[in-house]
Amino acid sequence: MTDAPPPTPIIPPYLVRIVDLSDDTGDNIVEEIGPFDTVDDANLFARRYVRDSVERCRAQGMDAKSVLDAWFAFGEDATIPGAGDQAWTSATELHDFAARRAAPTDRDWRSLDPRLASPDEDEDINPASEGHAA
Repeated sequence: MTDAPPPTPIIPPYLVRIVDLSDDTGDNIVEEIGPFDTVDDANLFARRYVRDSVERCRAQGMDAKSVLDAWFAFGEDATIPGAGDQAWTSATELHDFAARRAAPTDRDWRSLDPRLASPDEDEDINPASEGHAA
């Protein structure tokens, strides 16, 4: 009997789970966004999503504690189920997020959103440019 090599583990694409902190009923899961091909892509999306959520909770003149209080009352957190120790968690940066305002690029999760169609899928096809009669 020959020893067959172990099967290559299939790593599923990663999802980012958005959790509504203001909802105290049920599981608070708003949606799952993905798939992300790598845990790094999911981590970056989750980090920017939470950063944006913190900024949306910030009002003029708020100190860091007030920003945190507002985020825990009204914000949205992001988790990456199945990523284990490789997953980014908001707890690692939340106090820093509350203490200082974000640059626009720090909050730009939309450019990373895999739900957005690629530019090729959104282009209008002009029949005349495709060699067809108009």
